Amino acid sequence: MRYFIVDDDKASRLMLKNILEGQELGMVIGEADSGVKAIPQILSLTPDLVLIDLLMPDLDGIETIQQLKSQGFNGQFIMLSQVVSKEMVGEAYQVGVEFFIHKPINQIEVQSVLRRTAEQLRLKNSLTTIRESLALIGTLDQPKVKRTIKEIVLAKLHDMGIIGESGSRDIVTIVEVLAEQNAAQLPPLKELYEAALHKMGVQAKEIPKESKAMEQRIRRSILTAMDHLASLGAVDYTISEFEYYAPRFFDFQEITQRMKQIQEESFGMKAVKVNSKKFLQVLYIETMEEQKKNL
Repeated sequence: MRYFIVDDDKASRLMLKNILEGQELGMVIGEADSGVKAIPQILSLTPDLVLIDLLMPDLDGIETIQQLKSQGFNGQFIMLSQVVSKEMVGEAYQVGVEFFIHKPINQIEVQSVLRRTAEQLRLKNSLTTIRESLALIGTLDQPKVKRTIKEIVLAKLHDMGIIGESGSRDIVTIVEVLAEQNAAQLPPLKELYEAALHKMGVQAKEIPKESKAMEQRIRRSILTAMDHLASLGAVDYTISEFEYYAPRFFDFQEITQRMKQIQEESFGMKAVKVNSKKFLQVLYIETMEEQKKNL
């Protein structure tokens, strides 16, 4: 993964570079202390990811991103910011920022965000390749290629902002297991997790312990999906991903509560609840319906 760092603070740039290269997360191919200096370099070097500070002289982070996009740059951005207000989150989402790293910089947070972003980018590129291949087949007037369960589920997880989460693989495997069983309804989650682990090749003696770990991974991923959709809704409830996924996959009262917390900048004041069984049930039903359309 190739990175470019834009930050007017030299110490921050050095710290980020040391984390990236010291943890073998990727290679820093360039850096700049202002948006004005960064734009021509980024357009020339075309990095995969740009780490960019929000507050800078001349051009701030959002203005720099807008100029880069207007000139054809299609890479991803991670925003560096000491203060994350609802207005800033709204502007950032509108220009395509999906991830934030808070200042002062914390090594654990940087590693976590960059690993998730890199995985999301890798899977996104895979999905793009698949879609392009399907489009090409269609132009050649050849029979449609049936989309796999994995492809359909990954596309939906991408829309909900969790394709890079550790629980995404678990969720895909669970839907594959349900499809193989042609399940009319979900069995108890404990049985479902055990069946998924068996499919993954986990040894029988390890399944009870791994089942609990899988449960936690899936729950964290679903909570992240709720946060992502609530953040979109807090900015603009007519955003298509929010309109489609929020009422289908979640209790709308919980989504509304999270949106209110985001709008009032009160993250973490009150825990929200998620229904893992409902999430998986809806995902399974929608996946099977979508696959039937491709037959």
